[in-house]
Amino acid sequence: MTATAAVRDRTATRLKINEIFHSIQGESRHAGRPCVFVRLTWCNLRCSWCDTAYAFEEGTDATVGEVCARVGSYGTRYVLVTGGEPLVQEGVHDLIGELLERGFEVAVETGGSLDIAPLDRRVMVVMDLKCPGSGMSDRNRWENLALLKPGDEIKFVIADRADYEWSRAAIARHRLAERWSVLLSPVHGVLPPRDLSGWILADTLPVRLQLQIHKYIWPPDARGV
Repeated sequence: MTATAAVRDRTATRLKINEIFHSIQGESRHAGRPCVFVRLTWCNLRCSWCDTAYAFEEGTDATVGEVCARVGSYGTRYVLVTGGEPLVQEGVHDLIGELLERGFEVAVETGGSLDIAPLDRRVMVVMDLKCPGSGMSDRNRWENLALLKPGDEIKFVIADRADYEWSRAAIARHRLAERWSVLLSPVHGVLPPRDLSGWILADTLPVRLQLQIHKYIWPPDARGV
């Protein structure tokens, strides 16, 4: 067997893909940038405010090579791999590795309940720590904090004052804002951004208010944007 034949072809790895689309990044420090979104099917959590429940089951099979070709067709180098929960599928690591090798700038958004240790260290991680209002706060894998890099980000989705106070305590207890950029995002249509802004200002909390700007550009329930 030749050396080339002995190398596993990761482009043949199959994934279940919910959707791939070209849009404006609505979140993180890259908000406003053109981005190709690769949304994987399946999620191990069921957050009360989830806006992508259609990704729990819907999807079609595709190889890593096919996904990369589709991503490349848009001409944008920034890619977000999301879900659902992208880390549910082991093949996501082959996808990420291939995208990186092809010169894409890759970010991954994860719910924080699964081990992020296998992720390529070149990837920007946005980890969503679940507040009590999500119904999933007991699923947070706090050990992941030790694996985050300085350029990664932590997100809290805030449904009410109780979520805010829980997040504020977590930020202080784990010294999150001293090590990473921390994003507080109000549940769209539930918590008025003005309320969350007022709480942040009153506490001089060292975080960034995050609005899902794509939901202000397009209808909040629009898919593929």
